[in-house]
Amino acid sequence: MTLFYSDVFVLPLPSHHRFPMGKYLRLRERLLASNEFAERDFRVPEGATDQEITRAHCPRYLERVTRGDLDAAEIRAIGFPWSERMVERSRRSSGATLAAAREALARSWSANLAGGTHHAHRARGEGFCVFNDAAIAARAMQVEAGLQRVAIVDCDVHQGNGTASIFAGDDSVFTFSIHGARNFPFAKERSDLDIELPDGTGDDEYLWHLERGLDETLERSRPQLAIYLAGADPYEDDRLGRLKLTKRGLARRDDLVLGTLRARGIPVAITMAGGYARNIDDSVEIHANTLLAAQARWAS
Repeated sequence: MTLFYSDVFVLPLPSHHRFPMGKYLRLRERLLASNEFAERDFRVPEGATDQEITRAHCPRYLERVTRGDLDAAEIRAIGFPWSERMVERSRRSSGATLAAAREALARSWSANLAGGTHHAHRARGEGFCVFNDAAIAARAMQVEAGLQRVAIVDCDVHQGNGTASIFAGDDSVFTFSIHGARNFPFAKERSDLDIELPDGTGDDEYLWHLERGLDETLERSRPQLAIYLAGADPYEDDRLGRLKLTKRGLARRDDLVLGTLRARGIPVAITMAGGYARNIDDSVEIHANTLLAAQARWAS
């Protein structure tokens, strides 16, 4: 199995920045240490090309990002200082989800050890998201593989507002987001299916809603490919989360999503999405558990 990583492309962030850039390398190291994956299973992806990006994003937006022509308000909304390394990392992370989607169609599942940049809209970025990797991958698979139906299953604690806006009115890509009702983004977009949860939602209530939302998503969309955003940020000790899922609850979430997709024969490309635990190793453990669950599920 091939897992795609871009942790060698690191943004120059100030020491006090709240984005956990270090978790991606730690995740790859943890997976290697598990002995479930070998060195040959990990690959650096090609960056998404201009053509691939502009199937999901406005060409003028791509040009302005590439040239560093975003204004101060746009940079603040993204949350990263502009640099050539920011652009390269964003291309590589999108390329990783695209590569994982190709691999999933060939071998049932694959993953990007980053990605899940679901706040990027067609002509703007926000919330640590420059390019929308799931949207780029979905559009590419429609062109390259002739897919007519793709489902995006977004289990990040924040609504996938950028993804919802990019695919609004497009029946070929079904967007499902289960997220905190009172969390960022505070002005929500409309997904094909949104499940909004109150602060403090725990394991059992979350899983009850997720099971029904997932069933509805798959019945309505009949997807040929799923892209699963396996956010670690519903965790009870996540700084930006507001929900109360335990690690065991998040493992049950992964078992539910991955088990349902495998049982229905739906290939899945997994992305890590958010994870801002007070102890970074908690986010790393949750992300690693997702991938170990996938490995065990498809190896059985």
